Amino acid sequence: MRWAGRRVAVYAHGAPTDMRKGFDSLCGMVTEQLARNPLSGDVFLFVSRDRIRAKVLHFDGTGLCLYVKRLERGRFAALWRDEAEGPLMLTVSELDLFLDGSALVGRVTLTPPALTHFSLASDRPR
Repeated sequence: MRWAGRRVAVYAHGAPTDMRKGFDSLCGMVTEQLARNPLSGDVFLFVSRDRIRAKVLHFDGTGLCLYVKRLERGRFAALWRDEAEGPLMLTVSELDLFLDGSALVGRVTLTPPALTHFSLASDRPR
């Protein structure tokens, strides 16, 4: 699945989700539990309790898209956090790795921090 640009934010819901939920229920969860706007263009990830199924909700500018994946072997990584921490943020690359079944997503930071103009300036003498 190609996400609309690599600059979208990816938010993983921090608790198991009932996979019977559809567009409206997942939008409600995004609004109430993640405190985000489901029509913002960001990507929202939900994982079932048994970690065999995952759903991704995304607004592409024309409508809501719901991507569903069920693993035939193995399980998705457990992305569940303490609710006080808020949602887990992933990069698009980490989302792709997660959907491919990588066990490291959510446990180890896989993407280096974003570059800023401060980090590009070198403090080393020349």
